[in-house]
Amino acid sequence: MDKKVNRFTGVIPPVSTIVTEEGNLDEKGMGLLIDNLIERGVDGLFFLGTGGEFSQMTFEQRRQVAEFAVKTVDGRVPVLIGTGATSTREVVELNSHAHEIGADGVVIINPYYVKLSEENLFHHFSTAAAASKLPVLLYNFPLLTDQDLSTDFVLRLVNEHENIVGIKETVKDIGHIRDMILNVKAQHPGFSVFCGFEDLFLNTLSLGGDGIIGATGNFAPEPAIEMFRTYWEGDLHRALKLNETLAYLPELYSLDSPFMNVIKEAVSMVGLDISTAVLAPSRSLPEEKKEKLSAILNSAGVLQPQNANQSTE
Repeated sequence: MDKKVNRFTGVIPPVSTIVTEEGNLDEKGMGLLIDNLIERGVDGLFFLGTGGEFSQMTFEQRRQVAEFAVKTVDGRVPVLIGTGATSTREVVELNSHAHEIGADGVVIINPYYVKLSEENLFHHFSTAAAASKLPVLLYNFPLLTDQDLSTDFVLRLVNEHENIVGIKETVKDIGHIRDMILNVKAQHPGFSVFCGFEDLFLNTLSLGGDGIIGATGNFAPEPAIEMFRTYWEGDLHRALKLNETLAYLPELYSLDSPFMNVIKEAVSMVGLDISTAVLAPSRSLPEEKKEKLSAILNSAGVLQPQNANQSTE
């Protein structure tokens, strides 16, 4: 695999998994969200990430969602499937399944229950990458895993496995993203570095990064899509104005924990008719928090006036 060819770039939303009140995949709602995002111009779709509720699913549910996603996208944009698990064997099996169904790549977060030594963590990723027939993106989310993927650690993995082609950096420190770009990407130009938080997107681009995998892309992908385009066209004034919009959005992540209910309510508020049900132990967003969410969306300018009125009734 030629690392000089960067296939994954731009705005790739981590897609919410739409489920029924009984906790089953809502194929109609899921298909509606997928089609809507593709029509709005995203550069790819990432399924079964944190916002996709993979950690609340059975093994078979994860396979079902992956199969439906690949079939529904039908080659219109690249598809990434999250295959992270606490078991190395399960990651390997999910990677194999993703390849069998026609996904374009897999995204692996580090095990999130037992904290591993650095060597054991390296062996986990190395085993998964060696067994994968698909490109692999690492997923660094130390707030949830309590274990950061350092630049030196990632560089060592990338040096040994040519199919490790990128990383999703869900970190609040732009310095971490900078170091990943200046050290790993500098040696492997085709290595994609994505930020996970919207307020770091412009900085990520300015440092030489490749895009964003942020949950607000489920309901408001346009500001990030336009920023990506205008930045590379050299319209920095417009990029800065769009950054003002994006800067409001991360506030919604603190409305509830976990935040999957927040994202689904936002998708509904902007006008997409989907179920906002979530998988236990997540619960529906309380009414007072819906009002706060509406206020954030209004401040960011992504909520139409009529929808804003409806969301607080």
